[in-house]
Formats: sequence, C-alpha cells, structure tokens
Amino acid sequence: MTAITMDGEVLATRIRDDLRARVAAVTEATGTPPGLGTLLVGDDGPSANYVAMKHRDGAKLGIASFDERLPADASAADIEAVIDRWNVDAAVDAVLPQHPFPPHLDYEALYRRLDPDKDADGLHPVNLGRLVMGVDAPVACTPAGIVALLVAYDVPIEGRHVVIVGRGLTIGRPLANLLTLKRPHANAAVTVVHTGVGDLGAYTRQADILVAAAGSPGLITAEMVKPGAAVVAGGVTFEGRRVVSDVADDVAEVAGWLSPRMGGVGPMTRAMLMVNTVRAAERRAAALATANAGG
Repeated sequence: MTAITMDGEVLATRIRDDLRARVAAVTEATGTPPGLGTLLVGDDGPSANYVAMKHRDGAKLGIASFDERLPADASAADIEAVIDRWNVDAAVDAVLPQHPFPPHLDYEALYRRLDPDKDADGLHPVNLGRLVMGVDAPVACTPAGIVALLVAYDVPIEGRHVVIVGRGLTIGRPLANLLTLKRPHANAAVTVVHTGVGDLGAYTRQADILVAAAGSPGLITAEMVKPGAAVVAGGVTFEGRRVVSDVADDVAEVAGWLSPRMGGVGPMTRAMLMVNTVRAAERRAAALATANAGG
C-alpha cells in the first residue's frame, strides 16, 4: 500500500484564491483592506521565518500587514502597549502574537489581553470556550487546517475513531473539541493521548484517523498505524535548520492517506490564518454597514 499524499500546498493555494474576492469586497465596502498584525518578540529564527511567510501570503491577497518586532528583553508592559494599540485600531482586524515568547514572559497571560474578536490564531480562552459550545468564532488555525485537509481528500470523519497524540494548546486540545462537535465533517469519536501514556501503539492502532502532534521526532512508526488509516503529521521539531516530523517515513507504506512533512499541515495553518483575518474584516464591514443603516 502506498499512501495518498494530502498536499497542503495545493489546497492552501485554492483557499487563498477563493479569499481574493472576499478581500476585494471588504476593501470596497469599508475603504480599507483587511489588516493582520503580528508581534514577534526576540530573535527566534523559525518564528521570524514563519511571520515573514504569513505576510507574504497576505500581500498576495491584498491584506495589509502590521509587523511589530520587540527585542528579547522586552517587558510585559511593552507587549501590552502593542496589543492595546491594535485592540482599538480599526485598520487591524486580526492580531497574532507569535509563539514562543522569551521565557521571562507569560505568553498565555499576555494573549488573554487581546480582543477575542481580533484573535487571528483562535487560541484566546473566550474563543476556545466558544468552540466548546459550538458557537461561531475564530478557530485555531492548525486544527481548522487539518480538518480542511481531511475533507478535501475525502477522508471519512463522521462516526470514525480519531486518535490525537498530543494535548497541546495549539493542536491537540482544540482539534479534539472541533472533531467531537455534532456537525458535518466532525461528529467523530476522539481519543487524546500523549507521550506520557504507556504503549501508545495500543491506542494509535485503533485509529481511523491518526494525528501526530507531540513534537517528538519519528514517534509514530509503521507498526503503530492501522492499515489504510489517514495519518496527519501535525507535530514537527527543528533540528538546526532541518524540520523533523513526528511521523516516520515508513508510515507511508501502511497508511491510506498521509500529510507530508513539508507542504502538508504548515501551508494549511497559514491559509487558515488568512481565513480568520478575512472573517474578522467581514465582521467589521458588517458592523459598519449596520451603523450606517442606523444613521
């Protein structure tokens, strides 16, 4: 068996193409384009590269970029000042504080200062709560991208068993909540495990859909995968400039579908960031239209 490659680059390009008309409509309706603000603290190389890619994606769509860089010794007050300014700036529809922050800063506490409606990454506690309740809100980008990838490649989800290896805030926890919702392309039975669980293979071999999101290189091997299962390589680790996947190469011989180490989940995460930014701008446009109608 040779797994079908779930190509995130192809799907992300299609999503961005679909967004162009929506960006143009918002720009025409409000007089200003959708705006994405990113905050990078310190000199983490992979983070800086990722932020640059996000702004390149946005520029191709006509999204305005607001890029704030602070030194590694920046204080919490310095970061709060940027977030407070963008919270009230109508030109900035969505804000992304790029993870990680230097260790002396409390990333989650500072993230909570962000206006939930401007939460580009869908990780504000208010939006995570909305997700649990099934209320429309910005959804965490990587989980949303994973679901979109599965749907695009006709992987059955409803009623199937999904095993997520990893319980992190950016993938594991929000993805589990997203896939258990009673709605199309969800409604699955979800098991969440992690590297502290003994005999991971006993769980992963039960999965119709296996999502590796532990950040542990080569964690998932062929003997841990149910033949024909869909396997999503969501966790990566940087070894120097090399990106290493949680999923070993031999999994391609057993899986029915597989997202590649490069060009799989990463492009989908960035595409969903653009989606969240455009949706935030559309909410601004709708509020402006309502205000104008009332006046």
